[in-house]
Amino acid sequence: MINHKLPFQLFSFLPSLKFSWRCIQIGLLILPFFPWLGAIFIGLALIFTWLHNYHMIIRSPLNWGFAILSLLLIVTASLAFDKTEAFLGLFNFLPFFVAFAGFNSLIQKPWQLRRLSLILVITSVPVVVMGWGQLFWGWTVPPQWQSIFGWIMATGGNPPGRMASVFIYANTLAVYLIIVFILGLGLWLEAYQKLRAKLANPYQNNYQVYDYLPYFLFLLVIAIANFSALILTNSRNAWVIALIACLAYAIYQGWQILVAGVTAMVAAIAAAAFAPSPIAEILRKFVPAFFWARLNDQLYPDRPLALMRTTQWNFAWDLTWQRPWTGWGLRNFTQLYQAQMDIWLGHPHNLFLMLSAETGLPTTLLFCSLFIWMAIASIKLLRNKKILKPQHRVILFSYILLLSCLATFNTLDVSIFDFRINVLSWVLLSGIAGLISYYHKSLKLTNLQQ
Repeated sequence: MINHKLPFQLFSFLPSLKFSWRCIQIGLLILPFFPWLGAIFIGLALIFTWLHNYHMIIRSPLNWGFAILSLLLIVTASLAFDKTEAFLGLFNFLPFFVAFAGFNSLIQKPWQLRRLSLILVITSVPVVVMGWGQLFWGWTVPPQWQSIFGWIMATGGNPPGRMASVFIYANTLAVYLIIVFILGLGLWLEAYQKLRAKLANPYQNNYQVYDYLPYFLFLLVIAIANFSALILTNSRNAWVIALIACLAYAIYQGWQILVAGVTAMVAAIAAAAFAPSPIAEILRKFVPAFFWARLNDQLYPDRPLALMRTTQWNFAWDLTWQRPWTGWGLRNFTQLYQAQMDIWLGHPHNLFLMLSAETGLPTTLLFCSLFIWMAIASIKLLRNKKILKPQHRVILFSYILLLSCLATFNTLDVSIFDFRINVLSWVLLSGIAGLISYYHKSLKLTNLQQ
């Protein structure tokens, strides 16, 4: 008989919305490999959630904030330089706002966040294995694969030499790996705490050490595999964010030696890349060129000026000041940049500059404010020891860290244009909002009873 306290127990459901909860789990499990089939399951979960929780959804102040944001996006699209492109761009936002509003009423308990984390961590195993096969064993799929499944895998990676696996492009895979790496570390840290507590008090709980040890080792192996895949994506953004995540967990846990080690490693790599010549030359004897040469762009010299991020950011900022109130319209950056620089570029590698240029400053500030509110509210909840039980603190911390890291990644790139990443991000963010809502209601009920 499976002990209900073990994290790999997968058979308890909400008393209501069982169908929606099952569908969203199945959808997330298959989404990386069968995007449209996964979307169908997630769509079914969303429809039944809205039908069941409609009155709860429309009463949420946060959902009203996203409703106002949706109206502003529609207004900016109607005033765009190219209205057709702008209205097409709305599909990268509005459907996901609807999903966020629905799912934050479905995902409201810590065990649900833990379940979603475990599903994504398990799913990452075949993604990483296929990435290794792509780089080292020449794995590929036929061209017809893309028309059926929505993705293709090029031999040797895309760009060549950089792991992309089922996500077509290396930077897109990097975002996915950041998500599963952070959530996996959160689960591993939970397992570590429980294993340590059991070793310290062997008679306190009714499960044995060997019940938890395989799960602990399983998560550790997957975390190492995901980290190795992150390195092979050759994404500077992902490297930095992964190290920040490790540092954040080490600080949270109070592991001073690990904090010092990670800090020293980051400092050594940064110094090898950017320090004055005598210091840099010494460190480059120990730090692989794969890291420092990628950071300072010596690994890819002679890049065109138009492909430099600073050039793109300056152009986007100039567009913002030309139309600060309404912007130029979603998806309009590409044609404006091509007209100026004679090169096609899908986005300016900064979500917030892209939004300010394409939708104006008021819309961008509202967009940022909603997520800042979520971050502040979730941190307050984490610090509130009266209503959040100790065993749920790590899982909430991992989601707060995920929110922070996604925001950081989007200051250096834009992750919304991959459908699968967009779905994963909004579902997980809705879990944070749902948990905040659940505990706020619990706190109000407690105050009323008192």
